Amino acid sequence: METLAHGWLHGDFCWTDWDAAADKARIDFANYIGVHRSMVATVSSLSEAAATVAGSVPAGVVVLAEDEFRSNLLPWWGTGRSSVRVARRREGVSRTQSLIEAIDSDVVLVAVSEVLSNDGERVDLAKVRQACADKNARLFVNLTQSLGVLNTDLAELDADYVAVHGYKWMLCPRGAAWLVVREDRMDEMTPLVPSWKTTGPPVGYFGGPYRQADDMSRCDAAPAWFSWIGARSALKLLASLGRGQVEQHCLRLAAAFAERADVLGFRDASLGAPSHIVSVELGNLDPIAVNYALMQRKIKATVHNGRLRVGFHYFNSPDDVACVTDLLTDLRSQY
Repeated sequence: METLAHGWLHGDFCWTDWDAAADKARIDFANYIGVHRSMVATVSSLSEAAATVAGSVPAGVVVLAEDEFRSNLLPWWGTGRSSVRVARRREGVSRTQSLIEAIDSDVVLVAVSEVLSNDGERVDLAKVRQACADKNARLFVNLTQSLGVLNTDLAELDADYVAVHGYKWMLCPRGAAWLVVREDRMDEMTPLVPSWKTTGPPVGYFGGPYRQADDMSRCDAAPAWFSWIGARSALKLLASLGRGQVEQHCLRLAAAFAERADVLGFRDASLGAPSHIVSVELGNLDPIAVNYALMQRKIKATVHNGRLRVGFHYFNSPDDVACVTDLLTDLRSQY
């Protein structure tokens, strides 16, 4: 990225090299998750991916969790093609079970995030997929808060649509995102914003007619060059690591933190399977004081809605677990 900024500053770059980065990142990403590049569209955000699918699928009822992240919630309302059914959470019931209970024969699609950062609960995608199959419904999966850490087998999952914004756990610059569409769904997909990037070959800049690409590049967004050049470096790093090893390492750290926090009296907010993100109830601790203590000790974590949320990636270590649990111990002694 420093080399990129130097070329931008001094003008000694070739724009066609930069422009090719998104298509090369498509190949890198396809190899990383184990799908064919023809199934992958390069877009700029999760909401763009969701809106593209929302505008392409048959009209009907779409099921979402009531606390779903808004980038995977509002696009389904925004098209006017779908009727959104919110899966309400009951006390003591996991997000997985709430979603499954909301699926009936009127549902055309379930849109779900494998992990939401508000509590770190990991949805059992295999069970949701089976519930969709039983009712002939489609499945849209958001992996923004999991891909890069969790080793979800996408081939085994066989979701109709998968989307991920790479700026979270895939370590990419913001603005690099991907939409993966199963081969039997590709023909019905239409671009959210048709442009010279969504046409089939040969590449052209002026005049018509419009020739829609045969593969998922028909739904590409015009690339923000910097984002995609950075994404290629991030994907190279991720591809050099064993995905199973990364998941095991991160889950061990998250479990260690959750266990130590529980001993201190801080309850884990998740009701389902654990992930690399842990959100604990702060109880009678002052959220402002907790946030100040985090900044003082240079701990990157989040205080929100009376909870402390921490997340662990491959670069974290047991020392990081100790650092944040020591902070909770000190705060507990003050109250």
